[in-house]
Amino acid sequence: MLWTIIWILLIVWLIGLVFKIAGAAINLILIVVVALIVVKFVKRKRL
Repeated sequence: MLWTIIWILLIVWLIGLVFKIAGAAINLILIVVVALIVVKFVKRKRL
């Protein structure tokens, strides 16, 4: 489930980057994607 959200956000970020839309929101999406990936790996190592 989390990987699906990560991929969707990454695709939205790439589309926004290519078409130069949403300005700072595009960078915010990238930060959210990176944060979700970090959370995923931290949770995996705890188990």
